[in-house]
Amino acid sequence: MQHTTLNWLGEQDAPATIPRVPPTVEYHRVYAGEKRRILRGIFAIILLLVGLVCFAQLSLTGARLIDTELLGRTGSSPLQHAAGALSLAALIPFSMLLQRLLYGIPFRSLHSVTGRFRFGIFSRALLVFGPLVVITVSLASLMMPSPPVAWTMIDLIAYFVIGTLLTPLAAAGEEYGFRGFMFRVVGGWSRSARLGTVIGIIIPTVLFSLFHGSLDPYILTSYLVLFGSMAVITWRTGGLETAVVLHGLYNITGLVLATTLHVDVAGQLNSRADATGSITLLIPSAAFVLITGIIWWKTREPGPARTPGGPAR
Repeated sequence: MQHTTLNWLGEQDAPATIPRVPPTVEYHRVYAGEKRRILRGIFAIILLLVGLVCFAQLSLTGARLIDTELLGRTGSSPLQHAAGALSLAALIPFSMLLQRLLYGIPFRSLHSVTGRFRFGIFSRALLVFGPLVVITVSLASLMMPSPPVAWTMIDLIAYFVIGTLLTPLAAAGEEYGFRGFMFRVVGGWSRSARLGTVIGIIIPTVLFSLFHGSLDPYILTSYLVLFGSMAVITWRTGGLETAVVLHGLYNITGLVLATTLHVDVAGQLNSRADATGSITLLIPSAAFVLITGIIWWKTREPGPARTPGGPAR
């Protein structure tokens, strides 16, 4: 029996047959075909963004109603933060539904080219790259302190629970929506696989970075690097698992540190358009560039499947 030696980033992914997915197509090229279907793609992106806004507004309205009518509190609250996280998490099933309705591709295909969420790759990314993300985000917080504000014990505990349980789901929702569905939509607009990869990375990265509402050069650059790195990593690994764990750790570390240091989390989020960044924000960006480079290099060898037919070589 012949055994295949896989590097530390890979796992034994059995070739998968997914209905309506050609066996030799990379993750982001699943929607590509004889017709480029650009108008359908634009409509798909509009639906994704409308869904994002509607989910956020509905969930936040409900949270504010509970705050004012039942809890008797005004202003931002942990409940509203939780509602925002859940609205982002809703992008996971919503993106799968859009994929099914608009392109006829099975829901499970959005996880990876194997048609499933590869927990082995997720776990290895967490163990190998997780400490670097946590350390660099912590260093950035240390070098760019914010004035503390008063926190109640209940709010601190509530934000801790939100940070550990819901923030990862929110990050995963963003990945499924933008590095999953939108990456595939734009990546299928070109008949050229190389051009499809380039525009599939650039267009969603720029749109989602601008969607965060800041034009400060340091803040915007940090977004561009983060989201661009996640797109490249998704392409090179053939799925969303590594991007989900890295993005989730980035957000979790930031929120837990903010509550530990008694930073005004809600105030920073609400004034993001007027915020002023600094070069220290690029410390985590450097880590993401390094991680992306390592993954690119290691996936030159047999590793995580980039097509349903088997490992990339």
